[in-house]
Amino acid sequence: MKLYLCALVLCLVLGAQAEWYNHPGQALRGAYDMGRAYKHMVEANYIGADKYFHARGNYDAAQRGPGGKWAAEVISDGREAWQSFRGSGHEDTAADQAANHHGRNGGDPNIYRPAGLPSEY
Repeated sequence: MKLYLCALVLCLVLGAQAEWYNHPGQALRGAYDMGRAYKHMVEANYIGADKYFHARGNYDAAQRGPGGKWAAEVISDGREAWQSFRGSGHEDTAADQAANHHGRNGGDPNIYRPAGLPSEY
């Protein structure tokens, strides 16, 4: 499964605008931010926190600059495409993408933060 996800991301990277080429450091740090948000989401395992971690990962990555914003977009779009392919509901995908766009465009991710989520996240 991870191999398929990597292949999908590679296709998106090659087909997307080459912002990573102009800002490779920002893109790498943005990808790290996205991975950290995913790791925290898995660690927290908190019902209702999915959208918060989507918004936070995109927000943190976009703060790195154009390369980070590009990485957030490629990773988010790739993940949502993969979930749609696997049969995730259209409503859930649309809600995830709304949270992704909100964070990536500088919106406060805390509006998606569920009550009771531990403060370490």
